[in-house]
Amino acid sequence: MKSIKRIFALIAVIFLLSLIGLTVYAALTSSPNSHALFQACLYSIVVIPIMIYAYMLVYRLVKKNDPDTNINDNQETKKDNK
Repeated sequence: MKSIKRIFALIAVIFLLSLIGLTVYAALTSSPNSHALFQACLYSIVVIPIMIYAYMLVYRLVKKNDPDTNINDNQETKKDNK
């Protein structure tokens, strides 16, 4: 599970770094669409990490209150104690 999290974290870092590079490119060029591309990249750099954090927070809250996982956790704990 740790390796999967590390892979996803690495993918997220690469994605955000590429967005930053694209933002710099859009800021320095003078093509007709560069202004819209610049705004979209800035928006994505801010919103995507906030959305990921919010999804993780909601997932933790939902999983914590899930009665099925609590029953399984209690049964595994009882097996380990015996």
